[in-house]
Amino acid sequence: MPEEFAIQLLGHSFSMTGGARMLHGAIEAGGTKFVCAVGDRQGKIRNKMTFPTEGPEKTLEQVHAFFQEYTLASIGIGSFGPIELNPQKKNYGEIGNTPKLLWKQFNIYQALVSTYQVPVFVDTDVNAAALGEFYWGAGKEVDHCLYITVGTGIGAGFVSKGETLKGSTHPEMGHIYVARQQEDRFAGSCPYHQDCLEGLASGTALEARYGKKGNLLVECEEVWELEAYYLAQAIVNYTLILAPDRIILGGGVMKQQALLPLIRQKVSTLLANYVELESMDKYIVTPQLDDQQGILGALALGMKADHVKGAS
Repeated sequence: MPEEFAIQLLGHSFSMTGGARMLHGAIEAGGTKFVCAVGDRQGKIRNKMTFPTEGPEKTLEQVHAFFQEYTLASIGIGSFGPIELNPQKKNYGEIGNTPKLLWKQFNIYQALVSTYQVPVFVDTDVNAAALGEFYWGAGKEVDHCLYITVGTGIGAGFVSKGETLKGSTHPEMGHIYVARQQEDRFAGSCPYHQDCLEGLASGTALEARYGKKGNLLVECEEVWELEAYYLAQAIVNYTLILAPDRIILGGGVMKQQALLPLIRQKVSTLLANYVELESMDKYIVTPQLDDQQGILGALALGMKADHVKGAS
């Protein structure tokens, strides 16, 4: 017989029917596209739909059209931000000062929980991607892993024994400061900090620095030497502060094949054997989930309902 259980989350009570066959809903809420999926506790996606991100009303119409065919146990959301992640706060799930003005101060948690009356769990998009790789990808064999995405911007999510790192707000690891290369005269592309990591090494920075997208600079060795110089510094800082078992490098910029070996080499040089690590080939790796880590991580967030009710 299915197990009956009740949980409370942010003042809401949910009576649910448990069991391994229940499906969880997953939403990867990106700035340009939404991905909705349903899947099981083994990480198998049963169905999925992708559509452009519009305003909240039109976007959620698409979300509801997808989920209306299913009875869900819960929903997990990996969202663009900034977004409130403290479930003890009344504005949990509210999107903050985003450039997507129609979404500013919109509470995606409240919108979904009022419609579906199931537990809804919210995290950032990069934290969700980190969870996906932790459970089913390149981090599944370790307890602590860091996922870094190097694309239009730079972000990172850290997972420790199944929980993502959050504090008074979500970490902004893409905006740490790194030492500028002496000959580098590029001002930086970050509108807030100019020459932070994102301002010097993101895909946006690459295009602004060289006047071309990264995929058109494949043969320019000096481009990737400089890119690796900045990313390696960041990885050394993350290594010393977070002590991950594994670092996973994803995002569009990392699809440049020459980059990963350069990063490994420079990280090894900068660490100077101060931290004892397994081989760099095992410590710094690429994702295993073929760009599905975001939606799978949202599925993992939805599975928190199982942990709340004490399921194994």
